[in-house]
Amino acid sequence: MGSRVYLARLAALPVFDPNGDRVGRVRDAVLRLRTTNRPPQVVGLVAEMALRRRIFLPIGRVTSMDAEAVVLSTGMLNLRRFEKRPNELLVLEEVLDRRVTVEPEDRQGPGTTGTVVDLGMELNRNNEWLITRVAVRQHTGRLARRGHTYQVEYDRIRGLVGPTDTQGTSNLVALLEQMRPADMANALQDLADARRNEVAAALSDRTLADVLEELPEHDQVEILIQLDRERAADVLERMDPDDAADLLAELPKAEQAVLLDLMEPEEAAPVRQLMSYTPGTAGSVMTSEPVILTPDTTVAEALARIREPELSPVVAAQVFVARAPSATPSGKYLGMVHFQRLLREPPSSILGGLIETDIDPLQPETNLTEITRRMATYDMVAMPVVDSAYRLVGAVTVDDVLDHSLPRDWRDRDAQDARDEADALLRQARTEMGS
Repeated sequence: MGSRVYLARLAALPVFDPNGDRVGRVRDAVLRLRTTNRPPQVVGLVAEMALRRRIFLPIGRVTSMDAEAVVLSTGMLNLRRFEKRPNELLVLEEVLDRRVTVEPEDRQGPGTTGTVVDLGMELNRNNEWLITRVAVRQHTGRLARRGHTYQVEYDRIRGLVGPTDTQGTSNLVALLEQMRPADMANALQDLADARRNEVAAALSDRTLADVLEELPEHDQVEILIQLDRERAADVLERMDPDDAADLLAELPKAEQAVLLDLMEPEEAAPVRQLMSYTPGTAGSVMTSEPVILTPDTTVAEALARIREPELSPVVAAQVFVARAPSATPSGKYLGMVHFQRLLREPPSSILGGLIETDIDPLQPETNLTEITRRMATYDMVAMPVVDSAYRLVGAVTVDDVLDHSLPRDWRDRDAQDARDEADALLRQARTEMGS
């Protein structure tokens, strides 16, 4: 291990056991506050495992930390969910972006202000990892310019620990934006409500839209109502229409109407249509923006379309073929072509000669149980939905089915932990009864 390690740089690194098996990813580092002005001690890392469970990794279990990974020593891991103690601070959540005062080297004068960018820790002779350096971005007083970043010794910093109302968001946001939306959403759930709302508001509209789609409904609503209505409408426009419709359905009718009116008409129209369907039906869970192409489209053109990076894997897994127009509601629905078939055909072939017509499309009123049965029967990742005029109005994807089949609070880690603990107690009781 290097003599100095910067904690913010560990965020999102994979964690491996000695056998090379992946344990999880680093999500934060834990500081233990000490008496007087002695530097905080880094006592461990917080790692996120499967099913979004966060556990504590004692720093003594870490054998190496570099730019690629964190590696642990042998031994059992404590899989209990991490809970911060009163004398501890989380680096990324509570220290990063704090406004601090940097004393001059001669300790004379008022000092300068800056924002914490990173913390450097070093191993002392007692095998303790202590914070020794602080990376600070200087405040220039000019809103349009960012000050330069420099490092100072910990003992020259004032305001790093203790209560603060001057914690910004820029550096934490920069770290979060390196994560996938689901991981970002999970990280936000660990923040205090006020801090979560502040960080969420600092994300770009596109990023916030992606993150909201991964959050529990109560967190979605809480974040959205903290935004001004114009910004909330902008974010809703960038969400998938079905997710935007689900989120709006959680709001009072009057607020729904205001936000829909603030959205661009062409963005609001599919959301309004989805909200008109009965809950639990194909119409209410489908996406209204599948890939729709006309029968004279070539295979090469179809492949170029599904390569577009903004398409999710399940939406890009197949193209639906219909007469013009190629937006929902389309012209007459003709059939579908899976991307694997596209890969096997000459680029000049046209879709009209490749379509599959042996699977009947869904109707908007088809219930979720029937949708699940038919998708499982035919091993489908998406199924078309047509109206009474046989126009394509959307497609139900497998992630739509899973999202609406799981418990409503499945994204809520606290609820999942409660279920896990209840299952563990039940297994223990059965074991004791059996003995």
